[in-house]
Amino acid sequence: QVYLVESGGGSVQAGGSVRLSCAYPGDTGSAYSMGWFRQPAGKEREGVASIEEESHTTYTDSVKGRFTISQDNAKNTLYLQMNNLEPEDTAMYYCAAGPDPRLRAGIDATDFTYWGQGTQVTVSS
Repeated sequence: QVYLVESGGGSVQAGGSVRLSCAYPGDTGSAYSMGWFRQPAGKEREGVASIEEESHTTYTDSVKGRFTISQDNAKNTLYLQMNNLEPEDTAMYYCAAGPDPRLRAGIDATDFTYWGQGTQVTVSS
């Protein structure tokens, strides 16, 4: 079992920035692909970004150029820097650990096994 704990969510106006963090156990970052997912109220969960081996990243089109995923395995922490936020980014954001990072699996939620409890991000216009 891999326990993931997100933090950093909150309310922000459109155009603002938020950084999410996800703490994970030692060795998780090197053993698994790591990703951020989000689920707006009443909608399905969608992949936002993933990272493997601290450098290979994948983003969904709607966040490219605005969001940056990164990880620091020395601190056992995954980050999602979100800039120029839009009301459409409002959602519960989840951190997840998934497949072998060598597979470069991307951001399909069905490939990810371990999930955090989520942190809410609300963007007002």
